[in-house]
Amino acid sequence: MARAIELAQRGLYTTDPNPRVGCVLVNQGKIVGQGYHIQAGCAHAEVNALLQAREQAKGATAYVTLEPCSHVGRTPPCCQSLIRAGIARVVVAMLDPYPEVAGQGLQQLKAAGIEVTVGVLEAEARALNPGYLYRLEKGRPLVRVKLAMSLDGRTALANGESQWITGPDARLDVQKLRARSSAVVTGINTVLMDNAKLTVRPHTWSEPYPSVPNAYYQEKVESAECFVRQPLRVVLDSRLRMPVDHPMLNEIGCVTVVCSDRVSDSEQKMFSQASGAKVVSLAESEQGGIDLTALLDRLSQLGCNEVLVEAGPNLAGAFVKAGLVDELWIYCGPKLLGHEGRPLVQLDVSTLLQAPQWIVHDIKKVGYDVCIVLLSVTSTGNSTF
Repeated sequence: MARAIELAQRGLYTTDPNPRVGCVLVNQGKIVGQGYHIQAGCAHAEVNALLQAREQAKGATAYVTLEPCSHVGRTPPCCQSLIRAGIARVVVAMLDPYPEVAGQGLQQLKAAGIEVTVGVLEAEARALNPGYLYRLEKGRPLVRVKLAMSLDGRTALANGESQWITGPDARLDVQKLRARSSAVVTGINTVLMDNAKLTVRPHTWSEPYPSVPNAYYQEKVESAECFVRQPLRVVLDSRLRMPVDHPMLNEIGCVTVVCSDRVSDSEQKMFSQASGAKVVSLAESEQGGIDLTALLDRLSQLGCNEVLVEAGPNLAGAFVKAGLVDELWIYCGPKLLGHEGRPLVQLDVSTLLQAPQWIVHDIKKVGYDVCIVLLSVTSTGNSTF
């Protein structure tokens, strides 16, 4: 199972909106097949492992990080593939909360006379898919807020200059954080002030994809388009101020501009036609600005599992105040910007009892910088691996 989890991690940047899944087939104490889900729409982990094992799958034990699917989606049900291959036993790390599976896959395996074991390395398996599980179990995506600051907690000079507080290694790390996200959310001020594009730039990094010794499977790995997937970019722009010719709109990938429902339908249509971006209108919150809970509801409906917020102190602070942040990723550069610099987040805190509390989950050195990962004490989300 540990090997299956290791394989599943290879799909970190490519499987969205599907979960990351790995599978290992063992027959008479020997690994005869192994695979992982490469990309949504491609074969699932179990099928890739069966392709490698071929006739050796008969009588084997399958170790799978997530319950085999039992429904027909873009690919056939994996549990039926395991049954047809003559698998004798299936060991599953955890049940799949997806409503069309949710125990039904295991029921089909048992009905076919296959021995089933559940719960092996479950915590490690859950850590593979924190956003997928959060969305299905809690009804909204997992939300990470990424911030870059100086040693004295400033995100920019008083005049707005912020490039670059952190070094190239930290910026590369952020590229990977974007690549694993379903959507990247920002505010119109960040777009206008920083000329932000928020794309994943494949020329800046590449992940190693170790070969799996099977000609068919390896061919699929090498030919799978992209291994760098572009997340949906979401710009919160309540008054629809975004220029229709902004460079972000010319980048690869999809852009959705979210405006207030006070913006007329005709204005929204004109903007969409002129810019090529999709426009969505949502209600405003009582405090003003886009209702962030409604935003996450909409993203959840679109199948977004992990949402990354890259924004200025006002929008970042609004997410924190709304209690919608599960993880804070703070990149700290070894610089001092002074007391007039811009703050990390905009919050109204008059007593320490009002201060949002966080758990330090990880601290790592990234080049010359430090990355601190914090978990909300009130969040029921799952930590990243």
